[in-house]
Amino acid sequence: MSALRLADDDFLVSPKAEWMDTILKGDCVAALNRLPEKSVDIVFADPPYNLQLDGDLHRPDQSKVDAVDDHWDQFDSFQAYDAFTRAWLLAARRVLKPNGTIWVIGSYHNIFRVGAIMQDLGYWILNDVVWRKTNPMPNFRGRRFQNAHETMIWASRDRDAKGYTFNYDAMKAANDDVQMRSDWLFPICTGGERLRDANGDKLHPTQKPEALLARVMLASSKPGDVILDPFFGSGTTGAVAKRLGRHFIGVEREQAYIDAATARIAAVQPLGAAELSVMSGKRAEPRVAFGSLVDSGLIAPGTTLYDSRKRWAAKVRADGTLATGTSAGSIHRLGAQVQGLEACNGWTFWHYERNGGLTAIDELRRIARLGMERAGA
Repeated sequence: MSALRLADDDFLVSPKAEWMDTILKGDCVAALNRLPEKSVDIVFADPPYNLQLDGDLHRPDQSKVDAVDDHWDQFDSFQAYDAFTRAWLLAARRVLKPNGTIWVIGSYHNIFRVGAIMQDLGYWILNDVVWRKTNPMPNFRGRRFQNAHETMIWASRDRDAKGYTFNYDAMKAANDDVQMRSDWLFPICTGGERLRDANGDKLHPTQKPEALLARVMLASSKPGDVILDPFFGSGTTGAVAKRLGRHFIGVEREQAYIDAATARIAAVQPLGAAELSVMSGKRAEPRVAFGSLVDSGLIAPGTTLYDSRKRWAAKVRADGTLATGTSAGSIHRLGAQVQGLEACNGWTFWHYERNGGLTAIDELRRIARLGMERAGA
């Protein structure tokens, strides 16, 4: 990771990517417009919620609630908030890679407006994820249900986006080998993780827990990816990104938040390569066609393949198909045909002779994938 840098509104993008691991001070739209197009893997956005608070909020004992009443969360109208939302979402979409994704978190005050605008701009919603809070703030006025969750929208850049990252197998393994659900249970930010000012008050009213950001990054990014947070606040995104071996870009207007985030991120120790390895399954592996094994010389035309008990035999042809008698086809189609079945996994059905025994051709596919990984390293 490079050293943390700060920049002001006249920040200029370097062709050497000096903008990585940087907090840009200023308006988010102006800052994002200075970044290279299609340069970001993930956007995590925690925009103003436009809470529309009317007057002070008090507990039953008449003590004042430290609610979100900062100027950056105040808008004159829904129309003004929508215009702001459209502007930053357009700027974020420009810097997002074609296979990148965006997460936006919000409450009932804003998330539905944000979601509609995202769809209008061409984003394609993949999931809405509910963050259920184990320790939510009570509803002090007693006129509504306790607001115990926030909603995150996860979306790709457009409907036809291919190859976006979703670490399905890792998420399933972390969830005791059961598919990870779209409702996540985490406490709100408290204790030592909560940043406080010189008076002991909360530094930032909507600081998100690091566990929530870690789940987002572990699910939808890889080590080395670039995570953009256009509303950086106290720097949770940057702290988690550094710990998990990702790069970050933050945009923030308030100097007090920038100072706190800078110190916070500087104290983070990144995890090692072994801890950051991402578990993956078959679906995450690169596709290998049987014909490519012939092209690369891993198996020669004319080689005889057998099933594991040598009941059937087929010859490898130069075009990557198999032939037996008067029938020919792919390794899957011919495997199914000789067995009288509708379908067959040819990789595990067909075997070649090796060292006096039979080895599944899936072993050759594994060798081919290793070669692909080394070529890409």
